[in-house]
Amino acid sequence: MATLVDQPPRATSATAAANLRRGGVLLGALLLLVVVCALSLLLGTRNVSPGTVWDALFHYAGTDDQSIVRDLRVPRTVLGLLVGVAFAVCGAVIQAVTRNPLADTQILGINSGAALFVVIAIGFLGFTSYWSYVWFAFIGVAVALIGVYVLGSAGRGAPTPIQLTLAGVALGAVLEGASQGVRLIKPRAFDYLRFWDVGSLAGRSLDVAAAAAPFIVVGTLLAVAVARSLNAVSLGDDMAKALGVNLARTRFVALLAIMLLAGGGTAAVGPIWFLGLVVPHLARWVVGTDQRWILGFTVLVGPIVILVADIVGRLIVRPGELRVGIVTAFIGAPVLIWWIRTRKVVSGP
Repeated sequence: MATLVDQPPRATSATAAANLRRGGVLLGALLLLVVVCALSLLLGTRNVSPGTVWDALFHYAGTDDQSIVRDLRVPRTVLGLLVGVAFAVCGAVIQAVTRNPLADTQILGINSGAALFVVIAIGFLGFTSYWSYVWFAFIGVAVALIGVYVLGSAGRGAPTPIQLTLAGVALGAVLEGASQGVRLIKPRAFDYLRFWDVGSLAGRSLDVAAAAAPFIVVGTLLAVAVARSLNAVSLGDDMAKALGVNLARTRFVALLAIMLLAGGGTAAVGPIWFLGLVVPHLARWVVGTDQRWILGFTVLVGPIVILVADIVGRLIVRPGELRVGIVTAFIGAPVLIWWIRTRKVVSGP
């Protein structure tokens, strides 16, 4: 009897210790994010001093260095924060909904769908502002999601993670081919999108960040709202129903979050590879499989990864720069290969 009485306090103590450790990890990630944001303002083709950054933000006098900070680096840092959250959280939600640890916006063809419809909006309709073509990005995300589910459900029964992955790869290839075709017959779209297509934070003003922010913030809040239910979904439909989860509502809200995050982020900076795939894996390894902690981790680490990639891209080929999408691909692919070879993939509770 004494043993039975002692078990709950020990379990509670273990849970409290685990939560304390996770909280420490998030605090450390927050401090690292602040440091990375500062480095993003300081470093580039032309390095500036901390005093110059301070004056550019609070005592702007219009000097060349202050203009570099205020007009170029502040917008791309803010945009990096936003799209880092968008792609990382989107990847975590996709993996939870599909119960597939290899799912992300690129592998499921979501980025390709958004890109195709943005290309159509620019090439055929002449839209060039974020507010005009972001709606086409949402349509493209919705088309890709529906297409992947329909193709993955072609056989009997509910689609499996493998079927969804194969359907996403196949549909993504078709959408990407169609997008390339539009670029070839519409040179204006090709010229406008040649940097956007590889994923870039450069050349965007704060207006783009301000336009993308509402979609990304709402999408993130929706993901947080269904985080507890996604824990049950990852256990399987039968178990989720037994736990009282409304599967239809949870999936609808999760898919709406995916559409807002993927559409808003892709329209702003183009498709970014591997961010939504690698960061959720890192989150599950560091903070466990609870979606609430995973989302908290991805909100902080997603921007860290994309801003570090942007800084590396500015420094490695000075006086030019590599686009952030290229850097994340170069970093993400080897990291993912190493991860698969050395660690067991964690997909859920």
